[in-house]
Amino acid sequence: MKKLLVTLMLSALTPAAFAVTTIKAEVNGMVCAFCAKGIEKKLNALPQKQAAFVDLKSRVVALQLKDGQDVSNEAFSKVIQDAGYSVGKLERVNQTVDAIQAEVTKAEKAGGK
Repeated sequence: MKKLLVTLMLSALTPAAFAVTTIKAEVNGMVCAFCAKGIEKKLNALPQKQAAFVDLKSRVVALQLKDGQDVSNEAFSKVIQDAGYSVGKLERVNQTVDAIQAEVTKAEKAGGK
């Protein structure tokens, strides 16, 4: 029975679940909600976008790419720079935007205690 349960749990973690590519960056110069909305609007306009997340408080911006789609780090940075901001740390992660948003929210709550 344990083997069956383990097998079922592992089968739920298909390769597609690990194929998620998200570009995550710290953005400098984002100081108001209008700034965050402007960046989010630019990211949402990208045809490769599956989902986008912008958090003003933590200055985190994330762009989850559609399966089989890509945006170079340079192109991503250019979108942010063209909106009037600079990119700090930039990384590619195998997380969904929802997971990143949950992490940011959890960190903000922990920091507020």
